[in-house]
Amino acid sequence: MDVTAFLERGRTLATPVLRAAVDRLAPPMDTVAAYHFGWIDAQGNPTDGDGGKAVRPALAVLSAEVTGAAPEVGVPGAVAVELVHNFSLLHDDLMDGDEQRRHRDTVWKVHGPAQAILVGDALFALAGEILLELGTAEAARATHRMTVATRALIDGQAQDISYEHRDRVSVEECLEMEGNKTGALLACASSIGAVLGGADARTADALEKYGYHLGLAFQAVDDLLGIWGDPEATGKQTWSDLRQRKKSLPVVAALAAGGSASERLGEILAADAKSSEFDSFSEGEFAARAALIEEAGGRDWTAEEARRQHTVALEALNAVDMPEQVRDRFTALADFVVVRKR
Repeated sequence: MDVTAFLERGRTLATPVLRAAVDRLAPPMDTVAAYHFGWIDAQGNPTDGDGGKAVRPALAVLSAEVTGAAPEVGVPGAVAVELVHNFSLLHDDLMDGDEQRRHRDTVWKVHGPAQAILVGDALFALAGEILLELGTAEAARATHRMTVATRALIDGQAQDISYEHRDRVSVEECLEMEGNKTGALLACASSIGAVLGGADARTADALEKYGYHLGLAFQAVDDLLGIWGDPEATGKQTWSDLRQRKKSLPVVAALAAGGSASERLGEILAADAKSSEFDSFSEGEFAARAALIEEAGGRDWTAEEARRQHTVALEALNAVDMPEQVRDRFTALADFVVVRKR
């Protein structure tokens, strides 16, 4: 199955509605948001910039088809989830100090921290607006699921930040954080179209389970790319998660593994937390830390965890009756998440 074409279908259906939503924002927030979405450059000129993988819109549109509805039924849900996702990106980039996203300067670098905060808040407000304007009982149910997922997402970001200041984080704590930060919104995306199409709670819950575990697989792969990803593909700095002292799955798994490499890594990271020279570390110093994580088994463990979560996600689909073509597309999207390079 051509996953690229399938992802593009979700993007094509959602983008006109997404653009119309962003046009509601007062200047200069409309322009700042358009820059963030890759529709214009920093000077305001139209561009064909990379707008991201569009996994969430594809899932929302697909989930509508579970109920036998047309894919267009899922579009308001696709747009709402995409607005929430980008609200989180705008704020995360600022909180994490990320200067690059999708091979371009982040919004806070170009337009300042205040605009990054305001536009993020505005996108979150728009998400609820788009759904509630439908005026149906299904829209109210979808909005409730989206707001619950958003709160979990924010909980996950708070956990992520707090973990950066701790010497040790357990694997269980890391998985809980990543389930909140990534799994919750992918769970919502996987069910919101079905909810808008009239699915019962049992069907929506099963689709959410698929999306939640898909989110954990997605984040495990992201964690691998955050250390070993090619900057040309990811659009981020080399060793980006190590530069931010993130307690991502490879790091946490390596610290929990025991053995000489694990112990040495723990000593180095504890010293890093107190170092006044951390921001000026060389490429070689970050490469050495990445090598210790790999030697301790953190890289292999995380790759296996991504595969395990992928399996659990697919098993959740067994509880849902749906057309085989729809099931095949859910499977293809899950496969794409685990094998991607960006």
